[in-house]
Amino acid sequence: MNFPGWVFAISIILCLLASGSSSIENFRQAFPIVEPDPGHTKLRLAREGLEAIERLTTPIAAVAVIGPYRSGKSFLLNQLLSLSCYEGFGVGHMRDTKTKGIWVWGTPLELVIDGVKTSVLYLDTEGFESIGKSNVYDDRIFALANVMSSVLIYNLPETIREADISRLSFAVELAEEFYGRVKGQDVAFEPAKLLWLIQRDFLQGKSVQQMVDEALRRVPNYDGNRNIDQVNQIRESLAIMGDNSTAFSLPQPHLQRTKLCDMTDADLDPSYVKKREQLKELVVSVIRPKIVQGKPLNGKEFVSFLEQILEALNKGEIPSTGSLVEVFNKGILEQCLKLYNHRMGEVGLPQSEQSLQQAHHAAREEAMKVFDKQHFGHHHAKKSVAKLDNEIEEAYQNFILANKYQSSKLCEAMYTKCEDKMDQLQVLRLPSMAKFNAGFLQCNQSFEAECIGPSKMSYEQRMMKMLGKSRSLFIKEYNHRLFNWLVAFSLLMVVVGRFVIKFILLEIGAWILFIFLETYTRMFWSAEALYYNPVWHFIVSTWETLVYSPIIDLDRWAIPIGVVLIILVFYWRCYGRKLGARWLLPLYNNQKGGSNHRRSE
Repeated sequence: MNFPGWVFAISIILCLLASGSSSIENFRQAFPIVEPDPGHTKLRLAREGLEAIERLTTPIAAVAVIGPYRSGKSFLLNQLLSLSCYEGFGVGHMRDTKTKGIWVWGTPLELVIDGVKTSVLYLDTEGFESIGKSNVYDDRIFALANVMSSVLIYNLPETIREADISRLSFAVELAEEFYGRVKGQDVAFEPAKLLWLIQRDFLQGKSVQQMVDEALRRVPNYDGNRNIDQVNQIRESLAIMGDNSTAFSLPQPHLQRTKLCDMTDADLDPSYVKKREQLKELVVSVIRPKIVQGKPLNGKEFVSFLEQILEALNKGEIPSTGSLVEVFNKGILEQCLKLYNHRMGEVGLPQSEQSLQQAHHAAREEAMKVFDKQHFGHHHAKKSVAKLDNEIEEAYQNFILANKYQSSKLCEAMYTKCEDKMDQLQVLRLPSMAKFNAGFLQCNQSFEAECIGPSKMSYEQRMMKMLGKSRSLFIKEYNHRLFNWLVAFSLLMVVVGRFVIKFILLEIGAWILFIFLETYTRMFWSAEALYYNPVWHFIVSTWETLVYSPIIDLDRWAIPIGVVLIILVFYWRCYGRKLGARWLLPLYNNQKGGSNHRRSE
């Protein structure tokens, strides 16, 4: 039987969609969320377990059990969850560790904490000091569990060893770094409640709290042993953190530990069952949702939080709170730097160096205040502060360069504008010292007002040289151009007065001006001598008054005025004679013998 090709194509697509959209159907099982890398030195995320967490929409609280390998951590978690070994976390009876990395029970315990529905996750961790692992790997497991959890159960068989106390060095450093902040402010994330769980049948007349206090008591170090000093520092810090820790003892459930998975509560030691129920109640009473910067985390936020932690812990060869601080402060650093750039961007460039520096100090102070209010960490935060300061300084240097560029660009535009203005004043149709001085002053004032920034000083020097050169050149050419213009003007007026409007006074005045200009220069051999004559000064003053004033600029209106004068002249030429006796000015009379005489035959 033959099927069409499209049937096979649809079948293949449906299969691909079904395989691509497959999800976990049964969450009532344990899932790995963190796995060791092949070298068993660093950690990596396991996608399957993260999916089980991401689906949760309510605030999350986590209970993690840590301790040496083969100390009964997985069995203890199953007991807290009321699960058998075959239902819950895998329990191993061999000498090698059963749990690898960190596992989570897929179905959280739903509790109402402070009126808020909360999903409580139970985490099983790989035991310390197992064969084939490095101490650095154990430190990463412990550090990750410490940061993730709301309650950290330190499961110890029989007694508290010095190595068990040393293991808590990261918890101490973490507490000093993240939790040692002023009360009332949001902390980076709330500390996990440390629960010392001692599995021991009898405590030799001591309570479990007395046993813990004794283990945390300072040990004399007469020889100055460095390792003892370090452990003593951890002991002192843990004692200070006493309000954040609790001690609890739990007897052995049964002598035949290899058969515990096959036993019911009826088979277990009644004292163990009683203490186990008390332990459940204790965990429920102290657990709180995981808080990061004052906000509880849901499933997706918890996974994002976990990714940040893992990135920090895998960053260095040895996990440290410094790397955690750096990762957590990364976003805040970016936010503060963005705030600084925004504030500096509001300052219009160019600015004077002093104004830009003031804006820099104000923006930097605001960014530092925001960082101080929101940053993570206490001691290692100094490194983040220094990093922020360096990045702000780099950004400031970029603003300085941008300010120089904008200043240079603006001053260059003003310089070019003034240079063009001076070039225009050099070629005035009607030379005027008053107009040149007015343009010179306006150009200088506009440059002083508008050219700002670091480039102003250098452009001021160029400006003064250019203006001085233009002024010298104008003064040098001014008298010479005015002299030539007046000579030409006097000749023009002679022609106009003689032949156009036939106005004798105009012609006489023009001849006087022409004769004065020409004879004076011939008598004293040079035109330069004329320029010191009082008559010349009077002529120049009269010229400047006529040519340029605040009311009228004759150079600008020379062409329109010339056109009007030509029109008036032509009008006079055509219609002026009809005025006859009414014209009071002396004119030329070309009618010989008068108009009343008859012409003889």
